[in-house]
Amino acid sequence: MTNNRLDIVIFGATGYTGKHVVKNATQMCKDQKLKFGIAGRRKEALEAVIKEFASDIEDVPIILADTKDEESLKKMTAQAKVLISCCGPYIFYGEPVVKACIATHTHYIDVTGEVQFMEQMQLEYNEAAKEAGVYIVSACGFDCIPCDLGIIFSQQKFEGEVNAIEIYMNVWSTNPEQKGSYINYATWESAVHSVGHKNELRELRKKLYSNSKLPELTPKLKSRGLVHRSDAAKGWSTPAPTADRAVAVRTQHFLYNKYKVRPVQIQFYATFKTFYEFLMVAIVGMVLLIMSPISYGRNLLLKYPALFTNGFITRENPNMEKHKSIRFDITMVARGWTEKLAEPTDKHTDLPNKKVITKVSGESPAYELTSVVALLSAITILNEKDKIPDNGGVLTPGAAFGKTSLIEQMVKHNVKFEVISTDVRSNL
Repeated sequence: MTNNRLDIVIFGATGYTGKHVVKNATQMCKDQKLKFGIAGRRKEALEAVIKEFASDIEDVPIILADTKDEESLKKMTAQAKVLISCCGPYIFYGEPVVKACIATHTHYIDVTGEVQFMEQMQLEYNEAAKEAGVYIVSACGFDCIPCDLGIIFSQQKFEGEVNAIEIYMNVWSTNPEQKGSYINYATWESAVHSVGHKNELRELRKKLYSNSKLPELTPKLKSRGLVHRSDAAKGWSTPAPTADRAVAVRTQHFLYNKYKVRPVQIQFYATFKTFYEFLMVAIVGMVLLIMSPISYGRNLLLKYPALFTNGFITRENPNMEKHKSIRFDITMVARGWTEKLAEPTDKHTDLPNKKVITKVSGESPAYELTSVVALLSAITILNEKDKIPDNGGVLTPGAAFGKTSLIEQMVKHNVKFEVISTDVRSNL
């Protein structure tokens, strides 16, 4: 990798998420004395982004690249040490960028939550990325870094052996009277296509985990059913088929195979303050599950997002200011034992006797936090490559950044990681 490359190139900089990344890059790269550029298809649109968000930076190079033009992608990636891709849906536009990064020995970060895309990339490109000595790390945004690194934080603070973690995510607005769209249309588009391709995951995982089976873990962590009241998260909780659990499971596979750490069983729930909120989101979720696998259904969902989300998502971009009222917390209830056994395959003869509750919390998760965390991930690769395992590969955030200072850097950017309580007694 030549020294005259830009430290970071932001691809898809004219999109809604890309603009947030550019906005935060102006200060964060200045603080780190890093040089960044922006890339996309249209020069005029890229110039407008610089004028709006980076006018005080002396020179922000513009690079023209198109996912349909392989050579343009290679020319772009060859100019970067780390590429941040904000160009989704990744199931359509992600793979050519990953291939170009591997070909030009460029590290890759993205902010996707598309499980099928991420697992396909690991299956097909992990060995090639290792050979090229580059890291390909997806889900470096609100999907899925707070959850994945939150689990690692829980494991680090447990001081014993974790058997299982129940995760409760709660997102709410401090200004509930505020109307209009909260989520960008491209995020909805990615969700629709991701759910639409869900049936591909079983075969993918058979191949992905064929040489990576986890040991039999007891006691088994069971789901608490369709809906339950959670004292830890203080609300109505339901299993949520987000990318968070899928990514966390991949991290646990990696940690077990690489470091022989006892893998953690994981259940992931979305929590709502009121039963009415749960009901509204459940209806949207059911509509997605029923309609997304059918081509005609997908077309309807994409054509009329406001109709199917009760106005929560529209084709209009949300106002950036609106996200300032959004808050989130992720409560993690870890149960296990005070004592570690010699081997991760050994079985405890007693029931778990320790419970530790941790929490990750912050504000403006969807785009502001996502853009900050994506940049921190790229900066971590630049500054702490010696703490990232295997000298390359397609990794989850937890696998890549678990031994780095990323959690500490997130804390400096107002993402709180804390231990709420510790309880030691029999039969927890």
